[in-house]
Amino acid sequence: MRILKDKDRVNKLIEWSLYMVGYIIVFIFVTSFFDSIYIDSKHLIFYSTLIVLIVHILNITVKPILVSLTIPITGLTLGLFYPFINLFILKIADILLGEHFQLHNIYILIIVVVLLSISNLVMEGIMNKIIKKVRKNG
Repeated sequence: MRILKDKDRVNKLIEWSLYMVGYIIVFIFVTSFFDSIYIDSKHLIFYSTLIVLIVHILNITVKPILVSLTIPITGLTLGLFYPFINLFILKIADILLGEHFQLHNIYILIIVVVLLSISNLVMEGIMNKIIKKVRKNG
């Protein structure tokens, strides 16, 4: 029984790691097309990883509070306000990382947030297929 629980924990850690690597790749890919987002290029992978971890932690802790507080606005705008919540989360990461991660031009950033959301959905679909295949074969 204990071996089964340990195996489940290891599988969840592997799945989480795969998601994080996928999000890092998506983040680097999407942000490389826009000058409105600056990531310290000397340590691009390190700061991208740090950004993704900070955003992940903020999505678990702060985002549910923001979503519940902005339900009326999100409902009135038929969900169009939701990217602004994601933008706010990225802005918090910007503040935390200072000069190593900077966001400029809010109009372009809204487009970037939407592109990040779409690419994360696509990546999550691909990751789900890979994980299902590994579980089926393993």
